[in-house]
Amino acid sequence: MAIQRLPPELVNQIAAGEIIERPASVLKELLENALDAGARAIQVDLEAGGKSLIRVRDDGRGMTPDDLVLAVASHATSKIGSLDDLEHIATLGFRGEALPSIASVATMRVTSRSEEAPHGHVLTVAAEAELAPAPHPVGTTVEVRDLFHQVPARRKFLRTERTELRHLQELVRRVALGRPEVGFQLTHNGRALMQLPALPAEAAGQRVTAMMGEGFTDAALQLDAEGAGMRLSGWLGLPTASRGQPDLQYIYLNGRMIRDRLVTQALRRAYADVLFKDRFPAYLLHLQIDPAQVDVNVHPTKHEVRFRESGLVFDFIQRQVAQALAHGGAAAPMDGDGSHAPVSTPEATPTVSFASSGPSSYSGRLALGAPAPPPTSPGSALPLAEAERVYGQAHASRLGQAIAQIHGVYILAESANGLVLVDMHAAHERIVYERLKAQYASAEIARQPLLVPVPVTVTPAEADRAEDGQAVLAEVGLEVDRAGPEQLRVRAVPALLTDADPEALLRDVLGELEQGSAGHVVEGRVAQLLGTMGCHGSVRANRRLTLAEQTALLREMEQTPNIDQCNHGRPTWVELGMADLDRLFLRGR
Repeated sequence: MAIQRLPPELVNQIAAGEIIERPASVLKELLENALDAGARAIQVDLEAGGKSLIRVRDDGRGMTPDDLVLAVASHATSKIGSLDDLEHIATLGFRGEALPSIASVATMRVTSRSEEAPHGHVLTVAAEAELAPAPHPVGTTVEVRDLFHQVPARRKFLRTERTELRHLQELVRRVALGRPEVGFQLTHNGRALMQLPALPAEAAGQRVTAMMGEGFTDAALQLDAEGAGMRLSGWLGLPTASRGQPDLQYIYLNGRMIRDRLVTQALRRAYADVLFKDRFPAYLLHLQIDPAQVDVNVHPTKHEVRFRESGLVFDFIQRQVAQALAHGGAAAPMDGDGSHAPVSTPEATPTVSFASSGPSSYSGRLALGAPAPPPTSPGSALPLAEAERVYGQAHASRLGQAIAQIHGVYILAESANGLVLVDMHAAHERIVYERLKAQYASAEIARQPLLVPVPVTVTPAEADRAEDGQAVLAEVGLEVDRAGPEQLRVRAVPALLTDADPEALLRDVLGELEQGSAGHVVEGRVAQLLGTMGCHGSVRANRRLTLAEQTALLREMEQTPNIDQCNHGRPTWVELGMADLDRLFLRGR
């Protein structure tokens, strides 16, 4: 066959194949057009899962008759006009392909009226576009009927009505979450499915609660951070709001829905320290950046983007989210308008240091200008004034005053709100891990040489791994040398882990190294190494602590980032408020 020019209708159908995959693809393009037109109220009507009808009506600026005719022509748009505009895209659409592509695979009618016009006009798109006067308020209505009726091969690939409707609902949900200032109504076969009023900026949390549920907003932090020419705002679900699948993850770039690998990886890294394995975080985040620093013209559906300074964007997102999770603690209380107070960093309080004095004891020193109060016994007590002072300071703290240890595993404390239960091992594991991370970040993990090197028998593969990974082991505070084909010697361990079993520690670290490349472990693997080491350095279960030591642990917890979860994502403490206790005992009924 000789080379020939393709007819316009075939060109449009090929273009539609890249843009229009299913009814939700049509609706996405129409919603973006409505938002670009400045709509503040959008009505969406569907029939048969969008296969028979998709109607979008908005109260935006509308179009003149001339613009209406141009709107359905290929590559005609009011959103860009030069190469410079293409590098500073601030609208959701810009290619001028949506309406002609839709018209090539469906029956389409567009009715619109501009503010200056006395009445509207309707354009029926067929073989020849027909323009006629029509009554219509200011704004635009686009009707798309019989999707893919001209392309039976495409229509048979559509799923069931229920499946297509689910995709349509999720799309409206995503758009509505990103634009709380716009009202949305959604109907299907005449039945109302969604009705969301437009909200002022200060009440945006109400839209989040309505769409993501109270379970999310009750366990979420509000974030608002700026830096490096970017702004990151929105809601971060705490680990307690994690999910078994990534179905509550919403990211918007300059108001545009995206599914970007770089952003997702940055968020995954930020949550890695606090999330249990096989769990997914929930979040709704808006990233604002200079349009010139991002290319949105890299994918037909515009879901994927490319950043000019990808490393800077990654670091900014990862750092801000990690800091918010570390310092946010429990979810901030909801304000009356449905929004959270922004995350704030807790004030610094005196540090607490721990020093082990033997295999069965655990001593704490409170850096409060006075030594820790001596352990109480049934026959002794502090003077009343001193007891009130010490108790008052602890009771005013977040985790309160320790009152008992349960089976050598849990600490029971009385707080201002009720009772607190602490998993002693999990909490101290997080404390040691955060100390190791801080030392690693400053390249100063202190080592403690062993008086007698500890021999460890390993497999030849493990010995090779240790030899190849000398640099990594040194970075995390371990000094190991090879004494034979199947023999290693541990000469030094991190100073924070002097009580750990050197042999068990080395074996676990070698297990982590097996999953990294020889001689090099990326940052995520180093974090896992430190987490494993933190587990070895923490207080073990069934270890008896005095009340003073228990309280010292509580104070140290209050100073530690990410203390709400251990290194493996398990909770370190829970609180039973007075209302919870009253409910357990049926008080007030």
